[in-house]
Amino acid sequence: MNLLHASWLPFRLRNGDQEWRSLMAITDPDIVDFALPRADFQGAAYQLVIGILQTAFAPKDKKQWRQYYAQPPTINELKTAFDTIEHAFELTGDGPLFMQDHDPLSQQEMSPISGLLIDAPGANGIKNNTDFFVKRGIGEVMSPAMAALALFTLQINAPAGGSGHRVGLRGGGPLTTLIMPSDKQSSLWNKLWLNVINRNTWRYDDPNFHDGSVFPWLAPTIESIKKSGEIYPSTEGVHPLQVYWAMPRRIRLVIADEPLQCLISGKNNKQCVRHYRTKNYGNNYVGNWDPHPFTPYKWNPKKPNEDHLSQKGQPGGISYKNWDLMALSCDGNGHICARVVDHYSDVAKRNWHEQPQLWVFGYDMDNMKPRGWYSTMMPLFNVEAESHDDIINATKELQELANNALYQTRSQIKAAWFEKPSDAKGDTSFIDLDFWQKTEEAFYLTVSHIAHNINQQQTALSSEQAKYWRNTIQSVSEQLFDNYALDDLGDVRSMAKRMDARGKLMGWLYGSKNIKAFNDNHNLIAAKDTKHAK
Repeated sequence: MNLLHASWLPFRLRNGDQEWRSLMAITDPDIVDFALPRADFQGAAYQLVIGILQTAFAPKDKKQWRQYYAQPPTINELKTAFDTIEHAFELTGDGPLFMQDHDPLSQQEMSPISGLLIDAPGANGIKNNTDFFVKRGIGEVMSPAMAALALFTLQINAPAGGSGHRVGLRGGGPLTTLIMPSDKQSSLWNKLWLNVINRNTWRYDDPNFHDGSVFPWLAPTIESIKKSGEIYPSTEGVHPLQVYWAMPRRIRLVIADEPLQCLISGKNNKQCVRHYRTKNYGNNYVGNWDPHPFTPYKWNPKKPNEDHLSQKGQPGGISYKNWDLMALSCDGNGHICARVVDHYSDVAKRNWHEQPQLWVFGYDMDNMKPRGWYSTMMPLFNVEAESHDDIINATKELQELANNALYQTRSQIKAAWFEKPSDAKGDTSFIDLDFWQKTEEAFYLTVSHIAHNINQQQTALSSEQAKYWRNTIQSVSEQLFDNYALDDLGDVRSMAKRMDARGKLMGWLYGSKNIKAFNDNHNLIAAKDTKHAK
């Protein structure tokens, strides 16, 4: 089974139907998306196919990128490109196999194939009967197609897996950010191509597709029992494109000629996968690699030579408090957005007709344990690279005010609830989530004003625009307190306590140093605007 030619992926058509077709179908204008049965597989399918396009069909410059965006390649053009790498995408057979160890690992014990699923309960969870939310048996039998996606998903997200079981090149559980058209009915080709980088922007030597420098499974694994086995960006025989195909785990699928129904897709197949073999101390990626094309990174700006860390999912989800890290780059603040985001900004400039979004998704991992899967869309704004710092600084003012208001709101809600709020235990993250959701629309509207004003070489916000954000923060904070702390009358003593907490919150919202500083700053801006107008 060759993943470039077999009809192994489900696609969603414009009319809502689903079809299983080969990767050659990605240029069909009637196909608008993949139709995978799991959210992590859906994200992995995008990364897989974008990686294939970048590896075998990268445009030479911005002009060619725009040409292929407007008019996809013909089937023959795509086939000619894919033929150069088809030997690396065999899933079954005797030769090197896709994302699988060069060694057959025949001496290793077999493990249940469900172990490849990041959210599957582990042995202890099954033994102790603690698999309450993600049940055992969710993937005990897979088709070769779903096993291939499970394998790829694990390799690109690989969390800590015990002694010698290496994490992914981006670290365990990285966030992925992809450019998406705002129209969900845009063709799948457009969605994929927005994340392919032209060779004039990303310059690298022409790759060798046979020696393992791009596809590590074509060569023996570099065992990492000793420190000398670590793989750095400068390691000989490693091509920059290997970031798409890094293989930290040593795994071999055990594919049987047994017709069964896949428990992931529900599709009947002539072959099935129940087990895999694995061995520790595989490829160990360390050091500061070039930023992965799909992931934002952060570092200490005072120590730029230290490791740059990929952004990870965190408890509480993905909200606008991290928008600037995902959408903009700033060396001075020690962060850089994904390469695909910078590339889009470069090819689009200001006259591009699209209004894109940023699709952010990934696992929230606690070492080996997934706490959740997050997926959200964030808006992007066309801004010049030299304006990033100004937009980031202005945006941070908005975020700082929101963070301070949320802290005060949460604290006073707890003060209304508990006699000793500092000693109170329990999860109050639902308050945070409610706050971020209720202020999100106003935040992005305000950022759109910032982007527009700075593009016009004006001050970041007018007095009225700043007032809108301040009023939103005040209104939402007050609303949340009333909803959570005043939802019942209670006795006289408890009501007095709650009203005291409300009074303290109102005092902060309308008279604190934070609020006054925000007001003073933008009153000054308004004065400058008025003077400029005269």
